[in-house]
Amino acid sequence: MCEYGPGTATALPGGIGISLLKVYDIEAPDGLAGGTPHVHLACSEGYYVIAGSGAVQTLNPKGFTETPLQAGTVVWFDPGTIHRLVNGGGLQILTLMSNSGLPEAGDAVLTLPPEHLADRETYLKATTLTGEGEARTPSAMARRDLALQGFASLRAAYDADGPAALEAFYEAAVRIVRPQLGDWRRRWEQGARRLADETGAALDALEAGKAPHLQTAELHQIPAPTELGRHGMCGRLDVYDVGDRP
Repeated sequence: MCEYGPGTATALPGGIGISLLKVYDIEAPDGLAGGTPHVHLACSEGYYVIAGSGAVQTLNPKGFTETPLQAGTVVWFDPGTIHRLVNGGGLQILTLMSNSGLPEAGDAVLTLPPEHLADRETYLKATTLTGEGEARTPSAMARRDLALQGFASLRAAYDADGPAALEAFYEAAVRIVRPQLGDWRRRWEQGARRLADETGAALDALEAGKAPHLQTAELHQIPAPTELGRHGMCGRLDVYDVGDRP
């Protein structure tokens, strides 16, 4: 774990992860600017909109929705919800991610067309960005546009077949991430699960009329992002490192 206080290894409250997201403003083939549609398999994710406007398009077994976003909006979604951010102008979001930011550290599968989801090697070949710095932008946009093709097909299939249309994509996504699950479990155990257990221990102590944990209280701080402007799935990320990344 990372050091945030003097000599103290810790995690953010609830074992969450955060990043500042500036949503891509480059227009996609469908005429909308924004990010890459994808799904998380184990983690929930939330948005607090800081500035600008836009929308988040979502597709899950309950269907397709488009939710407007503006400064002050808070939305979140469960694992299994495919989501795509649309930038209506200056859209900036504080992302809140379960399991110490695991959605940005492996728990994400893009909605590529089926031929790119055949196995993990094929998927990684289609999604790995090339170049450094600004030179990565073309490959990030190519990856996004490929995922938009798959997203459009999933939406059309859902309109025809309902929730069953998502089954093949979900199955492919599970196959792709299975080699990572050991690292995911360790992140969960060292973050969200550990903090939940510590809360349970504190409640047990309080019920016994004791509070030894209060004697070790301190302030924790992340002084600055550990990465600025990283090319993410939905936009440029200022990343705050809140734990070991697999």
